[in-house]
Amino acid sequence: MRRKIPESTLPKLNRSQFITSEGLQKIKEEHDHLWRVERPDVTAKVAWAASLGDRSENADYHYNKKRLREIDNRLRYLRKCIDDFKVIDYHPNQEGKVNFGAWVEIKNEKKGLQNRFRIVGYEELIGNKDYISMDSPMAKSLLGKAVGDEVIVNTKMGDFVWKILKIEYQK
Repeated sequence: MRRKIPESTLPKLNRSQFITSEGLQKIKEEHDHLWRVERPDVTAKVAWAASLGDRSENADYHYNKKRLREIDNRLRYLRKCIDDFKVIDYHPNQEGKVNFGAWVEIKNEKKGLQNRFRIVGYEELIGNKDYISMDSPMAKSLLGKAVGDEVIVNTKMGDFVWKILKIEYQK
């Protein structure tokens, strides 16, 4: 049996607690799907497998019990996210500067690279290849800057200079 480690002894992750309204909506949809569709389905499978008798060698029972624990853990995590995250919506004062939720287009003249991405919270990164976390070195360097500014991004691989070409917001 696994011992649960008290949360107070776990290291604190250095992540922001911000999310866009679209990101919060996706979290709520995932929570709703797990609660209304997947959990009842897996619960029914566990009940069916348990009704077969000997559970010690019943693979269906063990697999679905494990899946039910995974679903419950994810539901608890999503509920905490929904309660704890702060939604940051677009405000006209953000125009002209890179802030949370901005789509930013940048170019590295030296390497001939050009990128376009959106700065969001860490929970929104999954499944979105053109999103970056606001806690990343790139986003930290860009926050507060304007079009035409050159930004030095410090990474483990060295320093890179990027020029901001365009800033857009979803309104």
